Amino acid sequence: MNTAARRLVAYVLPVHDEAAGIRTFHDALVTATNKRPDLDFEFVYVDDGSRDASLDLLLEQRAADDRVTVISLARNFGHQIAVTAGLDAAAGRDAVIIMDTDLQDPPEVSLQLIESWESGVDVAYAQRRTRKDPTFKRGTAYVFYWLLRRLASVDIPRNVGDFRLMDRKVVAEVIRYREHDRFLRGIVANVGFRQEGVPFDRDSRHAGSSSYPLRTMVKLAADGILGFSTFPLRLISRMGMLISLLSGIGALFVVWVRIFMPAKTVPGWAFITVGMFLLGGIQLLMMGVIGSYLGRVYVETQDRPLYSLALMARGRDEETRP
Repeated sequence: MNTAARRLVAYVLPVHDEAAGIRTFHDALVTATNKRPDLDFEFVYVDDGSRDASLDLLLEQRAADDRVTVISLARNFGHQIAVTAGLDAAAGRDAVIIMDTDLQDPPEVSLQLIESWESGVDVAYAQRRTRKDPTFKRGTAYVFYWLLRRLASVDIPRNVGDFRLMDRKVVAEVIRYREHDRFLRGIVANVGFRQEGVPFDRDSRHAGSSSYPLRTMVKLAADGILGFSTFPLRLISRMGMLISLLSGIGALFVVWVRIFMPAKTVPGWAFITVGMFLLGGIQLLMMGVIGSYLGRVYVETQDRPLYSLALMARGRDEETRP
């Protein structure tokens, strides 16, 4: 690394309906980055189809600060796609930091990520030591990371979101992954390189509401498990073998009762009916798992673009509309 040249660090900042706190966040980010006058910074805001005044406020920030780049997606594509659009725009910078704009990811911690990167780490990820979230969200997050750690084919750290710094060579690898059902923290773990955690205490949201409701959290969990594990498919085979074994034992028991204890033979229609419904439910569940994998294959074979841009404005340049 050429220490004589000033290095450029880009922040990729996805935004969705964050008008209530975007100014406060930007001021806090500028205050933090001013502590590193030896570095150049770029702030890449990606508006993910916000329905409030977020985009107008971002354009105001861009007019006031020529380090701000504003990207507006044509509709709401989701957090992971918005981050990908920001990574595409920030490729080639010396390092890229991904963080949310709700101040749950403290800007001061990003300076610690930079220090870790300067010590030779390729990926410095912020690892939550504590988090001020509702009990339900903490509980579901614990279950998700517990499952992911046991099912995923790559080692994905626990209590780690997308808040991280990546060296330019890592970014170059990550943006080569173009799957639609994206789980970025799994992709980053999969590319390798030297990765280390930086512990921090996660704050509560400054304003607004979470863009990760239960349905979105469930989809993200499914993307993480299905995208980095074939264990559900293997589990189907194991369940099939277990059910077949139990069925064989049951058949042998019926034959034994018929031959040696005919007087105790009971028609057992209720048991048969319950067993049929149980097996039918298991079969439908198995078909659903297989269908989830096939659906992902179908989406990828369509080879559609990950996102559409409505506007891109870099610094004080004129706005460009694709």
